Amino acid sequence: MTHPTIALAQALIARESVTPEDAGCQQMMQSHLSKAGFEHEILVFEDTTNMWSRRGDKSPVFCFAGHTDVVPAGDLSLWKTPPFEPVIKDGVLYGRGAADMKGSLAAMLVATERFVKDYPDHKGSIAYLITSDEEGPFINGTTRVIDTLEARNEKIDMCIVGEPSSSLQLADIVKNGRRGSISAKLTFHGKQGHVAYPDHVTNPIHLAMPVLAELSQIHWDNGNEYFPETSFQLTNIEGGTGALNVVPQTVTAWFNLRYSTELTDAIIVERVESILKQHGVKYDIEWTYNGKPFITEPGSLVNSVQKAIETVVGKEASLSTSGGTSDGRFIAPTGAQVIELGPVNKTIHQVNECVSCDDLITLTDIYYQSLVNALT
Repeated sequence: MTHPTIALAQALIARESVTPEDAGCQQMMQSHLSKAGFEHEILVFEDTTNMWSRRGDKSPVFCFAGHTDVVPAGDLSLWKTPPFEPVIKDGVLYGRGAADMKGSLAAMLVATERFVKDYPDHKGSIAYLITSDEEGPFINGTTRVIDTLEARNEKIDMCIVGEPSSSLQLADIVKNGRRGSISAKLTFHGKQGHVAYPDHVTNPIHLAMPVLAELSQIHWDNGNEYFPETSFQLTNIEGGTGALNVVPQTVTAWFNLRYSTELTDAIIVERVESILKQHGVKYDIEWTYNGKPFITEPGSLVNSVQKAIETVVGKEASLSTSGGTSDGRFIAPTGAQVIELGPVNKTIHQVNECVSCDDLITLTDIYYQSLVNALT
């Protein structure tokens, strides 16, 4: 007989929920949760479907957060099996979203069903915050749900985000924070003209080079016990008219900083623009604030999860803030304790995305034990 987590993961993978489509995944989840006594609130913002489901009206509120959307499959000819037709081969489940993150969603649901059956009078409340726009622009997803909850002062106390946090083996790493991310589009303005008449032009490429060199050499901070030092990376430079004998009017550079709690986005903006002013260049800059850094220090959530991993797997998980961003960045600023725990991330966003069936079953047990530790 197929384990309920595997069966549910297959059912979710079979729905082609490419961002921002949900394709009925949340309705399937609600059907399971309704049987466990959850009430649902469907929050549709523009093209994004979100779900806030809750069992209980007391604190603490233990929330599972995640997303039903997946990235596009890419070149179908490179897939060994159709991406939205889940296949199990040699104990491995293949399909788009298997690891990121429909496998986690299935494990959460089955763990919750089991927990509610075993502990119907548990402490506090259990909640689900699910979106169909995490892989895309992330404008109308989790951040909008959090705004709605905050407006009525409904708080999450502890939150497990089901992102694939594991590196080499299941539950070897728990993400207890993430670096902040801020990006910029920086345009330098010059004067276009013929290369043979340098007195008649102002070359924006020449203006940009010393500025970008200085920005790339800044030592922003030393990090701290939870975060590495801040990193600056140029990601693209665009300029020129296509002609080799013309100085362009503008050149544009894009860059990103991943920063620790030693900095704020305001400090970064002030320092970058101060350097630009010192160089006396004409410029325009557009900032994109992708998320602030957050950290969940050891406490009730971290302890509950680490103890659960030790109970189920028999090993101690490492705490880490490495990697990119997740929707945890929208939840943590409310005061919630937030961690990320999910499958091995080796194949996420790749063709032939897959996850070990045994890992999903074990992950179910870890989620279940985390609920036991936190709410009993």
